[in-house]
Amino acid sequence: MRIAYVYDAVFPWETGGVQKRVWEIGRRLAVHHDIHWYGLKYWDGPAVVTRDGVTLHGVMSPTDLYVDGRRSITEALAFTARLVRPLADESFDVIDCQEFPFFPVFPSKLQSVLRRSTLVLTWHEVWDDYWMEYLGWKGTVGRVIERLTATLPDRHVAVSGRTVRDLRRLGVADASLVPNGIDVAEVETVPPADKPVDLLYVGRLIEEKNAGVLVRAVAQLRQTESDVNCIIVGDGPERARIESLVARLGLAENVTIVGEIDRYTDVLSLMKTATVFVAPSRREGFGISVLEALACGTPVVTVDHPQNAAQELVDDGVTGAVCDRTIDGLVAGIRRARSNASATACRDTAHEYEWDRIAESTETLYASVVGARTHPESITTYCP
Repeated sequence: MRIAYVYDAVFPWETGGVQKRVWEIGRRLAVHHDIHWYGLKYWDGPAVVTRDGVTLHGVMSPTDLYVDGRRSITEALAFTARLVRPLADESFDVIDCQEFPFFPVFPSKLQSVLRRSTLVLTWHEVWDDYWMEYLGWKGTVGRVIERLTATLPDRHVAVSGRTVRDLRRLGVADASLVPNGIDVAEVETVPPADKPVDLLYVGRLIEEKNAGVLVRAVAQLRQTESDVNCIIVGDGPERARIESLVARLGLAENVTIVGEIDRYTDVLSLMKTATVFVAPSRREGFGISVLEALACGTPVVTVDHPQNAAQELVDDGVTGAVCDRTIDGLVAGIRRARSNASATACRDTAHEYEWDRIAESTETLYASVVGARTHPESITTYCP
């Protein structure tokens, strides 16, 4: 099959969960298929290059993906405009477009109509009513575009059970669940960090991630555990506020904010030495860092929230804890994870999400939808 992925941020120059998914699946499928990725041109030299069997198409020079902590509409529109011609000039069996920031889905749809490709739309989150909370009345525009986008593809893919359920509210009844994955073999080669860590947080420092709740939980734990220590890895618009909270609570000896860590293996080293990985976010489309921690054998504490898909990865009392969204709840969850969770169970859970298995499921899905377009009588229900 000839397969095109559409997403502006390209791995390894950008290392978020979406770009990691496209890269890990794409390079595995490239062994037997012709794989292309249309994104921003982060590299020097020609616009089209090949890396590990994947042909990268640099549509335009990279620009800021985020402005004031939010995805840049200007960047998304510019990328979409530059995408139309190079994408329309090629023929593919499948175009897999990542759903956000929405606008690139429209030229992907145009290409699928002109060239009779199958358009697959991979959903990492559904915002729907959350648009109004996020942007106020302006969120109406985002909500309308999201719903319009949901009408365009031939097949929908969701990375979590939560997103499958959310898509049903948009009228999408047949989304296929193909989760994100992990390279367990790579994780196993990484040694733990030298210094032990009681609590570890890895993620962007934005309001939804609730790192401030973790800081307050550390303050409560310190009342009985004076030497408890916590490392916060990440950066973002909430960093100054969190640093101020640490100072105000007198936690300079207990909480260290290290910012972003460039080397993936260094993050894994910290995860391996941590007693508990804490992910208090109330919004997660999947929770790739949670899966990474489990692969390291580290139990995870996350919160019970209808918009937090990461809780689907955690078996309460076995691989960590799913707790209330309060400071007391988080403290109780940390203590429960320390006492009851099993490192072996954590690793066993991660093995279920090996990238090789995810790529195989994706390949099966693509073959199914291409066959359905060519031979409608061959349509079957896809089960990952």
